[in-house]
Amino acid sequence: MEIINNFLEFVLNLDHHLLELVLDYGVWIYVILFLIVFMETGLVIMAFLPGDILLFTAGTFCAGIQNDLGQTAELNLFLTLLLLVIAAILGDGVNYYLGKTIGLKILNWKLIDKPIVNPKFIRKTNQFYLRHGPKTIIIARFLPVIRTFAPFVAGIAEMSYAKFVRYNVVGAIIWVFSLVLLGYFFGNLTIVKNNFEKVIFGIMLLSVLPMCIEIIRNHMKKNQRVINKKST
Repeated sequence: MEIINNFLEFVLNLDHHLLELVLDYGVWIYVILFLIVFMETGLVIMAFLPGDILLFTAGTFCAGIQNDLGQTAELNLFLTLLLLVIAAILGDGVNYYLGKTIGLKILNWKLIDKPIVNPKFIRKTNQFYLRHGPKTIIIARFLPVIRTFAPFVAGIAEMSYAKFVRYNVVGAIIWVFSLVLLGYFFGNLTIVKNNFEKVIFGIMLLSVLPMCIEIIRNHMKKNQRVINKKST
């Protein structure tokens, strides 16, 4: 429980933590941001990392953030966009490769007698993949957890690499540019700065909303099938 509380505290106060990191590490912050995005998109065991929120917050810092001491923490917008797009592309590429080469073995890995990769996430991603086809690689970019498993499942399913690369690059550009620029243009508005936690909650809710809708729809379909069977 403490781990979850610490994680939520970090996510909801990501602006404060990122401010400290920018001031303390200077240009190394770009390496840190690159690694976080790369790990979230490239390693199935890192699906919990806050990709959407990180991109929005990074965009906010591209416009410049000032602390109470008058120190300004600012990231270069062009460099941030470039590095995070590359991180997202490489992350999905590595994930696809892992899925294609050792995907089935990874699904059997266990930690303390529990699967290291929850089979439920694989099933949900596979259902989403069957529904939307290769477009899943793009759509999944905006869905937490699913975006981490989509390239992994594509690799297991042996999707054509040429086709995968096209959707991977397009999805990475749309995902990174939309959220970083959203933070850049709106993150420093007074109403956003004064309600940053609420904005982060809003992004989290919007991110999981499509998954919740899909779960509800599947549940309703199952109930309908049960009713139909009883009526017959």
